[in-house]
Amino acid sequence: MAAAPAPLAAAAAPRAARVGLLYDERMCAHATPDGEEHPENPERLRAIWRKLNAEGVASRCVAFKAKEAEDKYVASVHSQKHVKLMKEISSKKYDSSRNKIARKYNSIYFNKGSSESAVLAAGSVIEVAEKVAAGELSSGIALVRPPGHHAEHDEAMGFCLFNNVAVAANYLLNERPDLGIKKILIVDWDVHHGNGTQKMFYDDPRVLFFSVHRFDYGSFYPAEGDASHCFIGEEAGKGYNINVPWEHGKCGDADYIAAWDHVLLPVTEAFDPDIILVSAGFDAALGDPLGGCCITPNGYALLLTKLLGFAKGRIVMALEGGYNLRSIANSVFACAKVLLGDKFTFSSPEMQPFESTWRVIQAVRNELKTYWPVLSSKLPENVSLRIKPSASELYASSDSEPDTEDVDELSGAFSSVNVIQFADDAISEHLSKMKLDEDNLAVKTASSCSTAEHHPPDTVAVEKDASVVLSKRISDLSLAWRSDLSRTHVWYASFGSNMWKPRFLCYIQGGKAEGMSIPCCGSRDTSSPKGTMWKTVPHRLLFGRSSTPCWGTGGVAFLNPEINYNEKSYVCMYKITLEQFNDILFQENRLVLEDGKDGSVVYPDSPLIGSSEVEFMSSKKAIHLEPIKLVLQCTLSWGRGWTSNSHYDVPLIRYRAVQIR
Repeated sequence: MAAAPAPLAAAAAPRAARVGLLYDERMCAHATPDGEEHPENPERLRAIWRKLNAEGVASRCVAFKAKEAEDKYVASVHSQKHVKLMKEISSKKYDSSRNKIARKYNSIYFNKGSSESAVLAAGSVIEVAEKVAAGELSSGIALVRPPGHHAEHDEAMGFCLFNNVAVAANYLLNERPDLGIKKILIVDWDVHHGNGTQKMFYDDPRVLFFSVHRFDYGSFYPAEGDASHCFIGEEAGKGYNINVPWEHGKCGDADYIAAWDHVLLPVTEAFDPDIILVSAGFDAALGDPLGGCCITPNGYALLLTKLLGFAKGRIVMALEGGYNLRSIANSVFACAKVLLGDKFTFSSPEMQPFESTWRVIQAVRNELKTYWPVLSSKLPENVSLRIKPSASELYASSDSEPDTEDVDELSGAFSSVNVIQFADDAISEHLSKMKLDEDNLAVKTASSCSTAEHHPPDTVAVEKDASVVLSKRISDLSLAWRSDLSRTHVWYASFGSNMWKPRFLCYIQGGKAEGMSIPCCGSRDTSSPKGTMWKTVPHRLLFGRSSTPCWGTGGVAFLNPEINYNEKSYVCMYKITLEQFNDILFQENRLVLEDGKDGSVVYPDSPLIGSSEVEFMSSKKAIHLEPIKLVLQCTLSWGRGWTSNSHYDVPLIRYRAVQIR
């Protein structure tokens, strides 16, 4: 195809390449405050460093330690208030309020090492960029964390505290004019949109910002509309902001190469940058648990190789995301070899971009051709394209590459990581009997469901928007089951938005987190989870809308009977009581009614998952489908089209699984 012809030998880096490599163990001090597992953790840096050392790459580079960024340089892109808070958040002054402050942000944690790590990360990118700009190094890699491209002028978000690349770019342009850097290209290939970097240079024609990312029609993190291709800059910077927003996951080498060949490279040639800063996130890599894309290490190497022909090869790579330790280590290793001048051969058996990729590229070119005439030419015709991935491909976990370094099996304390598991024959038999007859359900409006005379007490009312309410008050029977189930603990395996802890806690403690359209009433038991852990588990879900090719009409979500236990799903597991788990299900499926007369909350009289289901699961390692089929139906319907601001959003996944301990 035109975007990636034949096997390609990589061009060598500049002769006698001096590649800088910055690694500093002090940036590993930033970690979750209570030792919880988290995708953005210190092992990300250590895994890369181990790989580069084991392969002899580190010894071939010019290695040096980090320097803290001066406040004035960080404050060139962040507010004074934000800089002050981030620098003091690890001090004793905030020991009692640190976690509370973290919860105010979107996907952020703090501990006693966060402040130093953040200042070192920003200072590290300045250090490497300055040396490359001055000619002391031909190129450089800054292995830093926390990452930076989501951090905005006055807000930390998406694991990012300071915007490291933006700080360095501003430093080169405004603090060191003697270095002769007048035009900077920032290439952000992290799977998430670089919202913070975009906003900081949106009207600055000295910075050409290019971000290729999953967009999913606005539902992929950070779930903001300005990640669209229509956002091209403003005032003097109009045309200098380029977004290439993928419509779905599973994009791989061919898709990214097409974006390079038909958007980035022609514009870069016309722009002629003095230096290139790469926001090098590797969460679009094959096997990453959050990204869902498929770039190979050689794919990253080729993307970097294509950039070496510009700015005299002066490239600075600053680490952003990437959460599969094996993928991120292999990808950085491949890029380091490119900068060192090692040759490699790139080939792929299926070098075909998606049809949607071609459509997105055409839309981007149309939007920008007024500002970059080189994009006015026609795209190649008769290009072989792939169709959009199927729903089962998209919603299956992206963690297809096993990672023995960062993912272990659940410990012996947990009898099975397959939290709800069926034998193939058993699930096929149960599902074949699932015929949801909505005609037998009383269809009412919300107001008509609020009074008992409109329907018998045991009738379920289904609104047109598929939300469900029950008009039952808490009775002695209800309190009896609650007392019983409050003594049983389960692991709630959360998918999608509920992996963001502030969002999940709304189900327990009530309230509303950012990104939610309505508040939760909370559980009757508001005590916090007894434990939290991040796990990659062998588990695959299949999601149906109004119908599926396998099961016809029904609108349900269920376990795939053709489950492949080599497939993985990334989940955040919360240890809660079985009573709390039922209250979560009630809220997710609109089974809780707030009485407008006295403000009281009306819960169902009986649990959706009770003692009998627990006993069945414990003995059979399976669960009855009949009691939860309505829950499955309504969960999916309510979740459709809902957008989360969680960093871990997985569209449409609203199914919850439990594991008995």
